Parts: sequence; structure tokens; C-alpha cells
Amino acid sequence: MGALKGNETGTALGETAPGASGPTGTPAGTPTGTPAAGRLAGRTALVTGGSRGIGRGIAERLGRDGARVAVHYGSNAAAAKDTVAAIERAGGSAFAIGAQLGAPGDAQALWSAFDAHADGLDILVNNAGIGTSRPFADTDEAEFDRLFAVNAKAPYFITQLGTERLRDGGRIINISSGLSRAAVMPDIMTYAMTKGALDVFTRNLSKVLGPRGITVNSVAPGVVDTDVNAAWLRGEENKEAWAGAAALSALGKVGTVEDIADVVAFLASPDGRWVTGEWLDATGGSLA
Repeated sequence: MGALKGNETGTALGETAPGASGPTGTPAGTPTGTPAAGRLAGRTALVTGGSRGIGRGIAERLGRDGARVAVHYGSNAAAAKDTVAAIERAGGSAFAIGAQLGAPGDAQALWSAFDAHADGLDILVNNAGIGTSRPFADTDEAEFDRLFAVNAKAPYFITQLGTERLRDGGRIINISSGLSRAAVMPDIMTYAMTKGALDVFTRNLSKVLGPRGITVNSVAPGVVDTDVNAAWLRGEENKEAWAGAAALSALGKVGTVEDIADVVAFLASPDGRWVTGEWLDATGGSLA
């Protein structure tokens, strides 16, 4: 869940489907987790696919918590610029970096852009991803390779090069999907397979980097209200789809980007220091 289709900012069940131009509002009385101003002060974060949707929500939340945020984008420089401006309006600090993921040399290009603005990293959020609407029988090799290149290979090598910059005691948070644990949408199994690979990477990397005090975790969203999902989720004509998505959750609602960003913020904070190698279900009980 998360998004059925997407671009370099995430997609599908439990994924960081890039979404709305900004975090959606939360109804009054709904616990959202109040940002602890300054608890990430002095730290630098990088959010891949951070210009839209869940990625933007994460970038803005980490900025409110005091981190200096690198907002990565693949092709939408205007959206990244807007996200940076939003973080700065809220009193935070951010900068945009562009690199098209899934292409040869993508990880090196991303870090070269990052190094022009910062000299080290404390928090890495691998959020960028793409989705597919093609079922098993219709997925060709090019589609298969494209999904794995962006959703699994890119995070692997971004992280590999990133560990040279990541300070001891840092955080790595990978945005997974509820689809990696449940066959809720078997027609997009190729996408789910990429997220399963990311989860295996998360568990094993936690052992590799644990001696440095670096935690590594996955966060798995469910269906989230973002602009990537808007075509099938929002509007009067999609009332039944919205109701069906809400019914999947034990809480009877469609997730917001804040719901996911708050979970990521916990893992990125000092409060998350004793959690590593874990897959956190942030589907609102959709898999219960």
C-alpha cells in the first residue's frame, strides 16, 4: 500500500509514494507526535526522493526537529526547491540535490552533489522508489530491471558510499512496504519483491554497522494519501476506493504523510537508539 504507481519518490503498499505537494493536514484531536524542537540540532540528514509525498513529509519533520536536511530529487527540481523553502519558512535549514536514480553512477552522482553542501552525515533516509501497475504476466525484463535498479540497487550503493560519510552513532532508515510481508496486491509482486530485498538489506546491514553504533531499520507504510495516489484515491468519483483503503486499516482511516514521518522521526532521534534491524509496520494495522 502506499502507492500503486510512482516515480523517484516512492510507491505502493507501505511505500513512500511521493505524494502531495506537502504533508496533508491531520484532523483535530488526532495524536501526531509533537516535534521536539532542536533534538536533532547539529545533525545532517539526507532524504532521497524528499521533494514530494512521504519523502517531503519526512524532510519537513526532520527539519522541524533541528536537522539540516538534504532534499534529494530525481527530475523535479521545482518540487525540491519548494520543499527546501517550506523547511526554511519553518525555521529550519535545507538544500536540494539532484541525481537520477537507476542510471549508471547514480550513487556517486548523488554524493558528489551532497559533498558540495556538507562534510558529513548523521541520518540517511532511503525513501526514493518507483512502482508499477503491471501484473506478473505482463512484466517484461526492462520493467523488472528498472524497478530493482531504483528500489533496491540504488539504496544499496547510496548506503555503501554513504557509510564513508555517516558518523558513528548515525541512523539509516529504509522506506519499505507492507507488500513485502503480505500478498495484499499480488498484481504488483515485482514491486513487492524489491521491498523484500530492501528488508533483507536492512537486517543484515544492522549487524555490519552495529559496532559503530549506527542503527538500521525499515519503515513500512500502508495506503497513504499522496498525490501519486490521488488519481485512484481522491475525489467524489473515488469515494468507494477511499472507503476501501480506510477499511484496510484497523484504525479505519487512510494514512497521512505525517503518520509515516513521525515514525521515521522517532527512529532518527536519540529515543530510537536501541532499535535496530527492525521492520516497523506503519500500515495503521492493515496487516493485523
